[in-house]
Amino acid sequence: MNDRDTSHLSWDEWDELQRPAPENIDFDRVVDEALTRRGFLSGVVAFGSGAAVMGTGLLSGSSAQAQATSRFGFTPIPIATDSTIHVPDGYTWYPVAKWGEPLFSDAEPLDQATGVSVASADRVFGENTDGMEAFVVDGRQVIAVNHEYVNPGINLPHQDGEVINADDVLTLQNMQGVTVMEVAEGDNGWGIVVDSDLNRRITQNTPMAITGPAAGHPLLQTAADPAGTTVLGTMNNCGAGKTPWGTYLTCEENFNGYFGSTDADFAAPDGYARYGIGAESRYNYEKFDARFDTSANPNEPHRFGYIVEIDPADPSSTPIKHTALGRFKHENAAAVLAPDGRVVVYMGDDERGEFMYKYVSNGVYTPGGPTSELLDDGQLYAAKFNTDATGEWVALTPESTGMEAAEIAIFTRMAASAVGATTMDRPEWVAVNPVAVEGYCALTNNSRRGPDFANAGGDPAVAVPNSPNPRDANRYGQIVRWWPADDDHAATTFTWDLYVMAGNPTVHDDLNKGSANVNAGNLFNSPDGMMFDSTGLLWIQTDGDDSNEEGFAGMGNNQMLAGDPVTGQIERFLTGPNGSEVTGLTWSADKRTMFVGIQHPDAPFPDGEGLLARSSIVAVKRDDNQPVG
Repeated sequence: MNDRDTSHLSWDEWDELQRPAPENIDFDRVVDEALTRRGFLSGVVAFGSGAAVMGTGLLSGSSAQAQATSRFGFTPIPIATDSTIHVPDGYTWYPVAKWGEPLFSDAEPLDQATGVSVASADRVFGENTDGMEAFVVDGRQVIAVNHEYVNPGINLPHQDGEVINADDVLTLQNMQGVTVMEVAEGDNGWGIVVDSDLNRRITQNTPMAITGPAAGHPLLQTAADPAGTTVLGTMNNCGAGKTPWGTYLTCEENFNGYFGSTDADFAAPDGYARYGIGAESRYNYEKFDARFDTSANPNEPHRFGYIVEIDPADPSSTPIKHTALGRFKHENAAAVLAPDGRVVVYMGDDERGEFMYKYVSNGVYTPGGPTSELLDDGQLYAAKFNTDATGEWVALTPESTGMEAAEIAIFTRMAASAVGATTMDRPEWVAVNPVAVEGYCALTNNSRRGPDFANAGGDPAVAVPNSPNPRDANRYGQIVRWWPADDDHAATTFTWDLYVMAGNPTVHDDLNKGSANVNAGNLFNSPDGMMFDSTGLLWIQTDGDDSNEEGFAGMGNNQMLAGDPVTGQIERFLTGPNGSEVTGLTWSADKRTMFVGIQHPDAPFPDGEGLLARSSIVAVKRDDNQPVG
């Protein structure tokens, strides 16, 4: 491994090298004070969907109630520590799409010695799958899926992952972004429809429109785009979402890691520090592509960190970056309609000490009506949690922040700090229940808390944990849940609790044991991806410590669990191979197939010993071909 290869680090670990993370989070203080006010988690970590009202304490609850009312159609499985996938008895899994698999017949096949050629890098299925959504286009099944990042050591195996020229950069740029592909089920199961007219790769070089309040602002203007309205590419696409009108939302997360400076004396502009943009990139882009050299193009980083809308039904359409949804490390975008038809989009900023957000359109969605303004004209809010299990969405306006509308869109983190939003333990995926008016956010972890916290924006130091983040050293994570006032997702107030605190009751007897719906049979840590099925079950995917040692003993590899919001019951459904994150989930139109993403597995998954590890989408089906979720 060369000195520049950081592929062995997670993005979170790499970011720690660039910008030391917050060690205390407001949300922990809120929870801590709530515990003091209300007793040992009573009404804060609560059992069942009526918990915010009923105040039933989960830590003192019994799992027998959950078992008696189980809605799960599977027998839970044990942990696994091997190099394959496991699912319950009566279910089967198999790969649907693997890194390097052709989308078009003119693509060269993957070479185990050299990876994918530069000529074919944008003609094949990309690496490191993440968020995805399924669509039906003229009766055909289409999946749009993110490729969050690349592992240079796998993509450039012949040179040990070292980026040495512009072709290497172009290869890595084209292996990321988004795949839109038609899939079909035949005699041998689901697979890619090669050469479908709906197949498309969207990469870090695909032209995109910039819309919303920041479009045309001087901070978005470059020599290549003096108007500040067109940008090339999307990057570090993490979670996803789907609009009510059937388009795909892909979310730019750790964009900061792609920029560096070739000038050692370059003075970073205001705003770089808060977004973790440093002197060196993760992939050496700046040495071979001047667009990523901040000393040459200091405004280019301001053009990333947004949510991008893609039309999967029109391969000729131009993707749109919607600046009204804010600029930060977007995890995913959970879109839902308010009772009056306004569009609401919930979002998390995946970094310690950052915030949860909500966007509410000014216009109303009408099926078949115009949609072009719905994600460009609206109000952005940041969440504030109170110790009495209430909260509010604080509007980010020029009056409340002291910033212009375009500045709020470009420097959203600073705007949220200005209004005193609640800092959080890595708010990742947000999921909205389709059968109840409630939202959930995975707060993945925060293991580096300490007494001297102040985030890069200068938010006040917090000496103790806060309400939604109740532990001093949060190695396991939790899921916060909220109910909007008047059953209206557009409302500006809410009540909240913790649906689950992950932990290990076989090791700990304090808060680190987790909530009462965590037991020796369903241990997990670091909830990350979340998705509801059509019946209202919450599917939880993990991206955490898979050492299976000490405090993580009994947790095994990363996994996917099913949770019942009504009873609090959580059970393990799938385990991933060694080294992988289980991330990305969607269903076929008939619900008989569950598509699951497996990111950054270790070899030999999925092809066998001596072959390159390949991130993949797999299909999971019931053997009796009945619906899965």
